[in-house]
Amino acid sequence: MESWNEECAVVGVYNVDNASVLSYYALFAMQHRGQEASGISASNGSKITTIKNNGLVTKIFTDRRLAKLQGRSAIGHNRYSTAGEDSINDAQPIFARYDLGEIAIAHNGNLTNAKEIREGLIKEGAIFQSHLDTENLIHLIARSQKEHLKDRIIDALHYVDGAYSFVFLSRSKMFVVRDRYGLRPLSLGKIHNEDGSIGYMVASETCAFDLAGVEFVRDIEPGEMLIFDGAYSFQNSQPQSIKVFESSPFSCVFEYVYFARPDSNVFGRNVYQARKQMGIELAKEHQIQADMVIPVPDSGVAAAIGYSKESGVDFELGIIRNHYVGRTFIEPTQKMREIKVRLKLNPIKELIKGKSIIVIDDSVVRGTTSKQIIKILRQAGAKQIHLLISSPPTISPCYYGVDTPDKESLICANKSIEEVRNFIGADSLGFLSIEGLLRSIAGDKQTFCKACFDGKYIDTYTLTHTKGC
Repeated sequence: MESWNEECAVVGVYNVDNASVLSYYALFAMQHRGQEASGISASNGSKITTIKNNGLVTKIFTDRRLAKLQGRSAIGHNRYSTAGEDSINDAQPIFARYDLGEIAIAHNGNLTNAKEIREGLIKEGAIFQSHLDTENLIHLIARSQKEHLKDRIIDALHYVDGAYSFVFLSRSKMFVVRDRYGLRPLSLGKIHNEDGSIGYMVASETCAFDLAGVEFVRDIEPGEMLIFDGAYSFQNSQPQSIKVFESSPFSCVFEYVYFARPDSNVFGRNVYQARKQMGIELAKEHQIQADMVIPVPDSGVAAAIGYSKESGVDFELGIIRNHYVGRTFIEPTQKMREIKVRLKLNPIKELIKGKSIIVIDDSVVRGTTSKQIIKILRQAGAKQIHLLISSPPTISPCYYGVDTPDKESLICANKSIEEVRNFIGADSLGFLSIEGLLRSIAGDKQTFCKACFDGKYIDTYTLTHTKGC
């Protein structure tokens, strides 16, 4: 796996003692979605307190800091910089005071028209404190003439395009909304408090519910807003649901390919089962005689198990991953990336020497990491190396919350499969078809955005305004 930079994670907790602690556990469970920065905002009913910083969740939130985040409602965020810069000002949640009081916002996704909105707001006198597209919402809400926060949020959302799962926290309420397409995942869970009242959690992935012992209720619908009110009267009522937009569901297919944790359920399907099925479909499409199937850990494991099951070729853990090495894409030079690949992945020479092997990975982006993996397997003595990818060729960048390279840097957008095979040095190279991918994730039952694989973007704004489309 190479150079697909994670999306972000959001969480919201309502009507729970020490809501910030539960938010902390949820963010810890979703650390894989962003490791650049993390933050939590908590409300005690009279004020909102925010703590955020660069780094991992466990580094930022000590017991002492969590003790400062008092209240029965909280929202949190793990960040990977899909928009903005590597700055503490660009960590979330974003907090502001305005005429209705205080507000904090956390966002997973990308607003495709953020630049135009920002430029317009600046011309009108707005002052921005960060580079985040999320900050546009603060200004749009503050400038709205609506009387209530709910209506101001809805008013602001009608100005923005793109992908978002937003969580808004006021001093007494929490608002949650997904874009009309439902590109980014967001689920609702229920918490049974010791006093008999009901609390709630919303999170980008259901693995956050599992860690915190939260009961899964349902996915929040595309175009839907949930309003959580009455936390301090200990009411057991369900959150109010409002249809802000008519939905046009296009869930992000790459959540299944790489981003989501295998133990999560996103868009109504378990991720591990979907990835295993991708391997089964891959075996049907690419029948290869070999001594063993080995995954590129960890993202290729489930697909390799599926391939082995369908093909009858033995599954082996031929590459061992060092989990204590930082991600390779953060390094500034290609030489450093190559060194870190070797630090991160090490083949078992005694297993591989003299063998014909099938290597399963989830995607090829620039091709440089795949080339290094093939190289170290050759040096380990592999006789033949067949690289199979459990997704289609990546030919287009994503503008909906995934930080992908420009089209010029996507190897499959600029070379044929044979040219890519020659570049990475494999004996053969195969990709899962789009049809095989959709069969794996029950694509006949819902519609997915697969622009990274077919170049077909889901909204006219992206098609007409984004460079490289």
